[in-house]
Amino acid sequence: MKLFVLMFLAMAGSALSHKNPYYWGERSVMVHLFEWKWNDIASECENFLAPNGFAGVQVSPPSENLVIGNRPWWERYQPCSYKLGTRSGDEAAFANMVKRCNAVGVRIYIDGVINHMTGGGGTMGTAGTVSQTSQRQYPGVPFGPPDFNSPICTITNYNDPNQVRNCELVGLHDLNQGSEYVRGKIVDYFNHLVDLGVAGFRIDAAKHMWPGDLKVIYDRVKNLNTNHGFPSGARPYIFQEVIDLGGEAISKLEYSPMAVVTEFKFSAEIGKAFRGRNQLKFLVNWGPAWGMLPQGDGLVFVDNHDNQRGHGAGGADILTYKQSKQYKGAVAFALAHTYGEPRIMSSFAFTDTDAGPPQDGNGNTQSPSFNADGSCGNGWVCEHRWRQIYQMVGFRNAVKGTNVNDWWDNGSNQIAFCRGGKGFIAFNNDGGDLNQSLQTCLPAGQYCDIISGSKSGNGCTGKTITVGGDGRAQISISTRDDDMHLAIHVGSKSRLAPQSKL
Repeated sequence: MKLFVLMFLAMAGSALSHKNPYYWGERSVMVHLFEWKWNDIASECENFLAPNGFAGVQVSPPSENLVIGNRPWWERYQPCSYKLGTRSGDEAAFANMVKRCNAVGVRIYIDGVINHMTGGGGTMGTAGTVSQTSQRQYPGVPFGPPDFNSPICTITNYNDPNQVRNCELVGLHDLNQGSEYVRGKIVDYFNHLVDLGVAGFRIDAAKHMWPGDLKVIYDRVKNLNTNHGFPSGARPYIFQEVIDLGGEAISKLEYSPMAVVTEFKFSAEIGKAFRGRNQLKFLVNWGPAWGMLPQGDGLVFVDNHDNQRGHGAGGADILTYKQSKQYKGAVAFALAHTYGEPRIMSSFAFTDTDAGPPQDGNGNTQSPSFNADGSCGNGWVCEHRWRQIYQMVGFRNAVKGTNVNDWWDNGSNQIAFCRGGKGFIAFNNDGGDLNQSLQTCLPAGQYCDIISGSKSGNGCTGKTITVGGDGRAQISISTRDDDMHLAIHVGSKSRLAPQSKL
């Protein structure tokens, strides 16, 4: 019995070791700067993300990829070597980005594509490596035919776990992670990134690899680099892409003991609710009761780079920047609630779901431009720069350590709740106006609604909410308002108490 307990504790310790993102201080939100260049990310860390309390950045795959035709976004998911050279920049630019972001407390998490290499077309890589892709010859690693699963097959039946994990996903050459040689090359790649100061990894297509093989790889990755401000013994934060809305042949629960898992059910259900296909009142027990992973095991999001394009899971329920009012409401709920580790999406505009990032005539990625109000131009959406989103990052930081309490709803699509005595948020997704006296749980005073505006000196640029001595305030959200929600927190207080009328 004693031996069993020791073994259980050792396994539990190993799992927990990959579930700490090692964020700075009270920061708690990651943003995916999809397809951004390394130099631009470094500047964004310094100029916007750190000043607004963001905790980390998920970056696009840094490994060399195949150059494909008109440069679709998904070429980044066809690696031809583990050299750090892509249209986001070379290794020197990558290392500089990581160093600069870490210096201001913004951690970097890379998208690790280790399930496969390329498909069978093309030869030239973004770092200049020439591969014989149709022969499965990748001299930049090097990998050859023995390093791939055989016999060669294509996934045709997602109800067959063996086929899902051993056959090719949409024609991408499927690596054999059971091979010691293949494992060694992947670990070397990850360890090089750890040496450069990254904080962790998103594991692309984790569902298509055997959990036992992944555990061996995870266990062999180095501790995080203390020269970049990580504590001694810190293990990389790992979040694994496993699409499982329930009833799948492969379960997210097969992967969650090892590391965090991307919770796609969160994305599908929150989209359904804020699109009006489900009532907001039902969100009262949001989290594991909805079939989601236990608290601490799920990385959550409203949309990601795949399902905002109709790929992956969720279909027409997924909200994106294109439904801006509902989208901002859903992101606000995700950031105001306690469930999950949130990651927000930052996109480029698209109509063609294959289109790559804004680029010049030579296929080079163009940098975002910045408008007077801080929003992006040059083809970039930059949801993370929307006031209604970055202000909610501050809200989440301000209420850290509290629970959801004093839930209110109107029996339909108007809801409100407190976060301890530190924050309050309300939503109106009904056909009529919300106008109620509600408990905010905040001390008496005047507060600036951080959704319609912000705090400016002793006043507010948007709505002002007056909280009485009993913690209650008159909350009004019209269907004609630009946004369906309002939020206040201890940091948005504009005056100590309501001014007397003479």
